[in-house]
Amino acid sequence: MRKKIAAGNWKMNKTMEEGKILASEVVNMVKDELRSDVHVILCPPFIHLTSLHAMLEGHSNIAFGAQNCSNHASGAYTGEISAPMLKSNGEDYVILGHSERREYFGETDSLLAEKIDIALENGLTPIYCCGEPLAVRERNEQTDHVQRQVEDGLFHLSDEDFGKIVIAYEPIWAIGTGKTASADQAQEMHATIRKQITGQYGEETANNTSILYGGSVKPGNAEELFSCMDVDGGLIGGASLKSRDFVDIAKAF
Repeated sequence: MRKKIAAGNWKMNKTMEEGKILASEVVNMVKDELRSDVHVILCPPFIHLTSLHAMLEGHSNIAFGAQNCSNHASGAYTGEISAPMLKSNGEDYVILGHSERREYFGETDSLLAEKIDIALENGLTPIYCCGEPLAVRERNEQTDHVQRQVEDGLFHLSDEDFGKIVIAYEPIWAIGTGKTASADQAQEMHATIRKQITGQYGEETANNTSILYGGSVKPGNAEELFSCMDVDGGLIGGASLKSRDFVDIAKAF
């Protein structure tokens, strides 16, 4: 059975003290209000990971993830963070291929395939992002665009390794713009991705793969989005920076 997931991507936000306050608020709300079958993942900037682990030790219903990792295990790569470093710090997840990494840092599907491999080798669960920009959507080419990202980034994996992947579909035109794909648009793309997985790995693997929606999820639209058959939760950006909003989204299942 695939997991219901609310993953908060803080992006490049929150000082050390602000991060501690936000995480503390989230963990207390989760403890008091959230159903046990909803998995919460916090993905803060690297500087927060060690301190938040120590602060939230023992809260098994909250996992931690990084926002990126290198495709190298170690070496002279100034400014990079490796998958072995993340695992040694206790991380469970790592976001790979977010549209901002693709757009601003030129990350390609072939590079991301390498990052997927090294993350899996080190026991991390990748949250692999895919999605189309507005120009592609306007040309009605979103299906080919997203399927190519999924195939090139993930379909080199064995059946066993693919079963460890979480996918996040993020319509780029709906990230930070206030626009949101309709529930029907989200469901259509999630179903398309699941059908593609079925063709490559079989129905059982496809039905066990969590596919998250990442595009301006808010408390006001989360319930409608999460009620879609193939939407298994959200990769949440701006709303994850407000504890009340984030937990209300997680409660929307």
